[in-house]
Amino acid sequence: MYTCFRQIVTTLALMVAAGSAMARTQNAAWQDSITEYIESQINNGPLKGAIVGVCAVKIAGNDGGKQLVAYNASTRMVPASNMKLVTTGAALHAFGPEYRFETGIGYSGKIGPDGTLKGDVYIIGGGDPTIGAADSTAYKADALFWKWKTLLANAGIKRIDGNIIGDGSAYEGGLENIGWEYGDVWTYYAAGTDALCFYENTIDLQVSAGASVGDKVNMTQTYPETPWLQIENRGVTGPAGSGNSLLMQTSDLSSKATLTGTYAIDRRPKREQAANKYGALTCAHEFYKNLKVTGWEVTGTYKTPDQVGGDGVTIIGHTQSPTLARICRKTNYDSDNFYAEAIFRAMGEAATEIAAYDSCLVAINEVLEDIVPGKSGGIVQKDGSGLSRASSISPEWMAGYLAAMAGNKAFVETLPHPGEGTLSALKNLEARNFRIKSGSMGGTLCYSGYVLDQEGNPALSISIMTNNLGCKLPEARKVLEQVLLLLSRQN
Repeated sequence: MYTCFRQIVTTLALMVAAGSAMARTQNAAWQDSITEYIESQINNGPLKGAIVGVCAVKIAGNDGGKQLVAYNASTRMVPASNMKLVTTGAALHAFGPEYRFETGIGYSGKIGPDGTLKGDVYIIGGGDPTIGAADSTAYKADALFWKWKTLLANAGIKRIDGNIIGDGSAYEGGLENIGWEYGDVWTYYAAGTDALCFYENTIDLQVSAGASVGDKVNMTQTYPETPWLQIENRGVTGPAGSGNSLLMQTSDLSSKATLTGTYAIDRRPKREQAANKYGALTCAHEFYKNLKVTGWEVTGTYKTPDQVGGDGVTIIGHTQSPTLARICRKTNYDSDNFYAEAIFRAMGEAATEIAAYDSCLVAINEVLEDIVPGKSGGIVQKDGSGLSRASSISPEWMAGYLAAMAGNKAFVETLPHPGEGTLSALKNLEARNFRIKSGSMGGTLCYSGYVLDQEGNPALSISIMTNNLGCKLPEARKVLEQVLLLLSRQN
């Protein structure tokens, strides 16, 4: 009987060993297929001349933390909007998903017995990027203004013999990162953040071609109103097929702006957006308008703190933003640069009470050291959104970071599935198999995130990065989509 039992044990051991050997062979074949495909696209495909890096890390099980795929994985590359994964994850780790930005409402002067405030009303920014934003994450501006008016009424204020002050002074430093490209800082996607913002610090313009080539383009500012801003229209109607190169140049040092560039005569009218350097003043103006429309008497106008003297401010209450989890979800789903930079600057303000970019970098590095200790060599971060081309991340670092964040459910749920948000162009991937974030700019295309198991939990953390692309992004996207498919076959 003992001999029979020993034979059974030996047979089972051999079967297990054979199964393990077969699994190793299958894994090797899977890894080889990915490497061979990437090299074929570098040697003879759309990725010729590009820098490509791939890394996949097993998250759970006996091999948890093991690199399953590593192709040029330690080379740091420009991550573009994959940087938002770092910013949102670090913020959720530091603040928690229920964190909310606060905006203070206060007043200077005194309230008379008849409810007349002899002084100014203050809107004191606390970094909330959603004020007046048009997306579904944000509260509607009128609803938020109603809360502010309720705070005023509860304080006994019925009439304002003074001004509405938009106060964004809590944040130090410039609005934009000094490392952003010169041409970006006037665009809607590089609008700078401050402690008090409105409508993601952008301005909507309605533009259309003139009657003939060489005529001025037709331009009307539609929302929000910025009466102090003088826009000189130098936009020219271009010949058919010449496209759209309109750009509105603005500055926080001057109340003048210039619309330049051309707009082809065969293009339809459209909405253009430009950066607004006066978010705090715009917020004050919009609240001022709302007060007047809803029957409040305001004898003054709208200003910023530097435009008035004034005594101390009495705070009468605060309103809160949506949760950080919701804001981070919007940031990653739609690759919202403005929200990402606001989150980034909030980390600096919370850690050092200084929201200038150098302080923000100190703050986020401390959080990352807590998430992925001793791994600082794989990342150089310059901003929150990935607009800076001076930032770089290795696929190895990104995959390791994502593996460390896999247990943070709130973070994982900020990532879109294929077919959602900025992943709408990924047509051939099964949505339930992935949660990933895209990142793209000229010559760069990246995808980082998770391959999911059958229960929808992260099984692999993955990072695919390409720089120096010579092909068009749709061609590169098809190649990277195939790499994603190959990666999902391990699960």
